[in-house]
Amino acid sequence: MEKFDVAVIGAGPGGYVAAIRCAQLGMKVALIEKYASLGGTCLNVGCIPSKALLDSSEHYFNAVHHFEEHGIDVKAPKVNIKQMIERKRGVVKMTVAGIDFLMKKNKITVLTGHASFVTKNTIEILKADGTKEQIESLKSIIATGSKPSSLPGIEIDKKRVITSTEALEMTEVPKHLIIIGGGVIGLELGSVYGRLGAKVTVVEFMDRIIPGMDGGLSKELQRVLKKNLGFEFLLKHKVTGVKGSAKEVTVSALNAKDEKIEIKGDYCLVSVGRKPYTENLGLDKIGLKLDNRGRIETDEHLKTNIEGIYAIGDVVKGAMLAHKAEEEGVYLAEQMAGQKPHINYNLIPGVVYTWPEVAAVGFTEEQLKEQGKKYKVGSFPFKASGRARASMDTDGFVKVLADEVTDEILGVHMIGPRTADMIAEAVVAMEYRASAEDISRMSHAHPTFTESMKEACLDATAKRALHI
Repeated sequence: MEKFDVAVIGAGPGGYVAAIRCAQLGMKVALIEKYASLGGTCLNVGCIPSKALLDSSEHYFNAVHHFEEHGIDVKAPKVNIKQMIERKRGVVKMTVAGIDFLMKKNKITVLTGHASFVTKNTIEILKADGTKEQIESLKSIIATGSKPSSLPGIEIDKKRVITSTEALEMTEVPKHLIIIGGGVIGLELGSVYGRLGAKVTVVEFMDRIIPGMDGGLSKELQRVLKKNLGFEFLLKHKVTGVKGSAKEVTVSALNAKDEKIEIKGDYCLVSVGRKPYTENLGLDKIGLKLDNRGRIETDEHLKTNIEGIYAIGDVVKGAMLAHKAEEEGVYLAEQMAGQKPHINYNLIPGVVYTWPEVAAVGFTEEQLKEQGKKYKVGSFPFKASGRARASMDTDGFVKVLADEVTDEILGVHMIGPRTADMIAEAVVAMEYRASAEDISRMSHAHPTFTESMKEACLDATAKRALHI
């Protein structure tokens, strides 16, 4: 039986990054992955493939709607969905190959099969051919990620009633795509097919979309998706059932007045969040504790109740984000090596890759009000940005929340062009506890989208923005 210093179960962003950092710090590492392809949900059926399709669909949308204004005359473009999917697969294949290379480079032993604990130091791996192998490990990191959730009474047939996984492999553009859930995943995939010509209806139980983000972002994103892509939003609607047939799907719901309604389409995407994947890991054999939501319980150092066993990423509390899992993987490896790393969970940015993009870090206005915190607001609209006008991306704004007394930046909320990249400036600023005035006095290249961050900080500092 081969022995390791650390066994990492799950090869998603949290798992493979943890394995790399452990190996860099001199540990003998085994990385165990159920599927033949490394990278987990993110690389295979999540972040990477969805961004590939978002980019392809954005190119098509611009060709149809914006090229002429830019002085580019082309014949009416057509959607080749098969080629879009094939390009997406190529991006995934290349990215996964990169992870394979990193495992070899760092001399990490990759074991393929379903892992389960026999004892806290013994892990059994069930391979695809039915054979089993056991390894010993001094310590273990559970990084098994999550899978799509559903709702009671909904049967996902993977044909007409689908999850995000099937939505990434469509063989046709839907005529009418009904999305249950107004969160990040549903809005991103809805954007893909909305740009390609599908009618999109979003059914959301809450009173707004992207409910975990700042209310201003929710309102603006809803406005823009309706204006640009024709999205229909049914907010405060409770889905009571979904029926699929060979060519049609019917979604039943109760509206805010408890009236029954039916929405008919040809596909229904169930996008109501994700749940931690902890099944058949043998956790009961070793007495590992789960909370009431099925997540693995950990302390502030990501330790479980079992000595030597840790958990990171989507299987523990906190945002289900790939970069959060990566930070935890690095944190844990360095902690094991005797270092003293830290993670500020309030400074893990969140992004929605619609267009315009949505990005945020820190506290929302709603949270600050709930805390009774006195704050000031600075904002700047992209319609006042020269760079945004040049690229025809004038929807959205940057909003900065700063402490009323100290001027320390408490939260930054953006919706607009390339805000997924712009938010990094806010993260750096807040990590070093910068004030709004600090950012307002930094030189930002002109013309750039990031000037909007400076202007919002100027607006937060005694309302002295220069271009509004």
